[in-house]
Amino acid sequence: MMSDMRHRPRRLRATPALRSMFRETRVSPKDLVYPMFVRHGEGVADPIASMPGLHQLSIDRAVEEAASAAALLIPAVLLFGIPAVKDAQGTESFAADGIIQRAVAEIKRQLPDLVVITDVCLCEYTDHGHCGLLNGTTRKKTRKEYPEGYVLNDETLDTLRLIAVSHAESGADIVAPSGMIDGMVGSIRDGLDGAGFDRVPIMSYAVKYASAYYGPFRDAAEGAPKHGDRKSHQMDPANAREALREVDLDVDEGADILMVKPALAYLDVVNQTRRQYPEMPLAAYNVSGEYAMVKAAAAKGWIDERAVVIENLTAIKRAGADIVITYHAKDAAEWLRT
Repeated sequence: MMSDMRHRPRRLRATPALRSMFRETRVSPKDLVYPMFVRHGEGVADPIASMPGLHQLSIDRAVEEAASAAALLIPAVLLFGIPAVKDAQGTESFAADGIIQRAVAEIKRQLPDLVVITDVCLCEYTDHGHCGLLNGTTRKKTRKEYPEGYVLNDETLDTLRLIAVSHAESGADIVAPSGMIDGMVGSIRDGLDGAGFDRVPIMSYAVKYASAYYGPFRDAAEGAPKHGDRKSHQMDPANAREALREVDLDVDEGADILMVKPALAYLDVVNQTRRQYPEMPLAAYNVSGEYAMVKAAAAKGWIDERAVVIENLTAIKRAGADIVITYHAKDAAEWLRT
């Protein structure tokens, strides 16, 4: 017998019990965050064609859906709102009676122990579908040095502060700015602290790429840009070093939780972020396109949906994420219990 055959790694893979005992990365329902889309109305559950199994929900139905997630031991939901009316300034985004403000208040009233995270952005609320205020939309929002239609940075920060504070006033546990607007974390931190909400954490979309994987989300949230794209503020998919700079800036501005989005195509960035900030909580967003591809292939019988979903979530955690935001959350939580 050759001496090197003393080493047989297969010994620890021989039975399900052994494999489970020595598994290095584990996924639990408590690692997951479930995104939901909330709209006006009552008794509404409109299917999202490009995201099978998911719906745009009225507040009453959103409470039911959040309760079903909580029953599966999923600790948190992430809310996106679809307003009644869109305008150039996205005014419903910070209205006291806006869709997210009302949804947060009702979910927290009925499910006080469920963590409610809110998206802080303008794309769902503006009639142009961009993540900030556009140059030239009003006299007060016109800067001659920028082209018409350019996403204004500093002027948008004022609105983001209003949104975050309005969400905190409604009872949000965590606010999550997603627009990749320079200085957004620091501006929101100042706004929250100034309004007496110093206890409310910020989960920053610190690294958000201008990805082609967002297509189904834009159907779900009805927030696709009417013209142009978001490449002037979201990151170039080719860049990793720049991602670490973005992370540094958000940590310096006061982010409590970091996020990388998308997850699967950017596991290298998830891992680099984890290595750069081992002490920081890190989320990764398993986005709509990633979800839709799995669903489409499973519907054709080409893959085992359960096995692929669990493998994907395990890969995201193995790369370094503490929590995974995923549309698979409820299905995965069911599968992980069996």
